[in-house]
Amino acid sequence: MNKSDFYYDLPEELIAQDPLTDRASSRLMVLSKSDGRIEHRHFRDIKEYLRAGDCLVLNNTRVIPARLLGVKPDTGAAIELLLLKRISADEWECLVRPGKKLRTGAVVSFGDGVLTGEITKQRDDGNRIVRFSYEGVFEEVLDKLGEMPLPPYITHKLVDRDRYQTVYAKYDGSAAAPTAGLHFTKELLREIEDMGVSIAYVTLHVGLGTFRPVKEDDIMDHKMHSEWYEVTPDTADLINRTKAEGGRIICVGTTSTRTVESVADEEGTVHPGNGETDIFIYPGYKFRVLDALITNFHLPESTLVMLVSALAGRENVLNAYRTAVEERYRFFSFGDAMFIC
Repeated sequence: MNKSDFYYDLPEELIAQDPLTDRASSRLMVLSKSDGRIEHRHFRDIKEYLRAGDCLVLNNTRVIPARLLGVKPDTGAAIELLLLKRISADEWECLVRPGKKLRTGAVVSFGDGVLTGEITKQRDDGNRIVRFSYEGVFEEVLDKLGEMPLPPYITHKLVDRDRYQTVYAKYDGSAAAPTAGLHFTKELLREIEDMGVSIAYVTLHVGLGTFRPVKEDDIMDHKMHSEWYEVTPDTADLINRTKAEGGRIICVGTTSTRTVESVADEEGTVHPGNGETDIFIYPGYKFRVLDALITNFHLPESTLVMLVSALAGRENVLNAYRTAVEERYRFFSFGDAMFIC
């Protein structure tokens, strides 16, 4: 299976640059995974497709201001670091630009020396391990100096940081938002719970592995980067009970999907725990837990398009994407949503 099998043509003007004022007012495409039938709605209409006994699974990770802009004190060269994963109290795995200027032992200064970082290791994938020095609490320093790590296809400056957070974000650690959740408001979630729909929370700290381009022609040669997750006993019990009682498990976003599928056994029973997952879901995968998915529209040839194609079928998904382009849907992080059911 080749990555070109998951290509579609997307006009650049359809890439959403700014979030909508009302989160729930985005458009919603409803796609039947059985026959490819398409409906056009708005996101607040999602309630019409849910029923008592269902369970929504949300990723409660919180995006940190992980983008740091600094300089090399010895040369004055501009440096950008993106925090990907915490290794220890003061060490992080980082994506660096430009990499050729940051060999092991190099030092970067941020905020006129309020924060400094020393490169302690260069990984095979090009990422760096950076040890930070500072006074006080790292999270407070980062909050002052860091910027929200918006994807490169978003060129507009984000006015309100909270618009790149879900309303239920709780645990710091992500370098990108679980964007399918950005459509929910607190009011909409309350209305959904009042319908008898359960809400379960998992945590997966989103790194860049999910969004890295697939470079290999044969997708089987692609290696996913690992991301940290946690599923609590209460969440596992709720999901298992929902399944046993005939309810549907509806994941909000591909990160929630990858989390529950990572902790399920062959029979579909979810087990609590935490750790690292590098699960790669593509057509041919048999879902153990997931029944339906709320997601955004993803980049051509991305692992995320491959995941939704595993659920709804490649031809159905590509036809839906072509229709979304024709209907002028908004794409990617701040774009519109799709419900695959």
